[in-house]
Amino acid sequence: MTDTPPPAPVTATADDAGQRTDRFIANAIPTLSRSRVKSLMESGYLLRDGSPLRDPAEPVRAGMCYEIHPPPAIPATPQGQDLPLTILFEDRDLIVLDKPAGMVVHPAPGNEDGTLVNALLGHCGDSLTGIGGEKRPGIVHRLDKDTSGVMVAAKTEMAHQALSLAFAERRIDRAYQAICWGIPTPAHGSFDGAIGRDRRDRKRMAVIANGGGKAALTHYRILDTFHGGLAHVECRLATGRTHQIRVHFAHAGHALVGDPVYLRRIPAAARGLPAPARDAALDFARQALHARRLGFIHPRTGEELLFETAPPVDFQALLAHIA
Repeated sequence: MTDTPPPAPVTATADDAGQRTDRFIANAIPTLSRSRVKSLMESGYLLRDGSPLRDPAEPVRAGMCYEIHPPPAIPATPQGQDLPLTILFEDRDLIVLDKPAGMVVHPAPGNEDGTLVNALLGHCGDSLTGIGGEKRPGIVHRLDKDTSGVMVAAKTEMAHQALSLAFAERRIDRAYQAICWGIPTPAHGSFDGAIGRDRRDRKRMAVIANGGGKAALTHYRILDTFHGGLAHVECRLATGRTHQIRVHFAHAGHALVGDPVYLRRIPAAARGLPAPARDAALDFARQALHARRLGFIHPRTGEELLFETAPPVDFQALLAHIA
């Protein structure tokens, strides 16, 4: 196995000076989320002019060279772990839970354990009858690491196949809440744009014109607005593309607050905000996105199931600070 080389060093300019180091590094290296940068800094993996810098809030200094060296990946077979889960429903076929922000769904380099798969293996144990010949949970849809909210996973092959088909055929009731920069118009609308890999940066997704992407449709409605520069919105997915809500809103000029990948600079909407609201939004350390609602037909009983959860504490605190 070949180790992935560390990201190239970044030298701060006069325009970068004064902002938080974790935000600066996350903007400069879009493959790392801000929460990941913060964790790496606190563990001593960021160097400023050759010396470890552990304080994520330390202001950037112009002319300083910043280097981040993530630890090497450790290949491993996922193992069950006793991790806290907020379970909304469970039977012999499936489990529905409220995933916290910060939890990765699948083990991967940099996140070898502590994932949702590890937690489900530890929690379900012998009640996992097997997916594809392996005793593992069937992940039929995913939430990004820093997106919170309702998820369902299959515990049997039958449930895995049925739920996968339901998602593919768009027979799932899904609603999200988000906080975005600027005020989308109209107050009720849709973003309709095919999504594919960004041709300039393969680690990002983008709206692709003239073919090449997959059809994507996001419906939204504004729940509230703040100072003419921020909006609390509800989103419903007609399709399920990677980063769909984040990409559509960013493409429309309304990137989600805290998005480490699709918010590359301080948005113009921030300029007119009161200082407390502006600072709270700029300092929010993840994309402000929560999967609030998930409804589907139970694959064995045929019962209509619907689950809803309130946004987590950090999301609600942000709403309070920007009001």
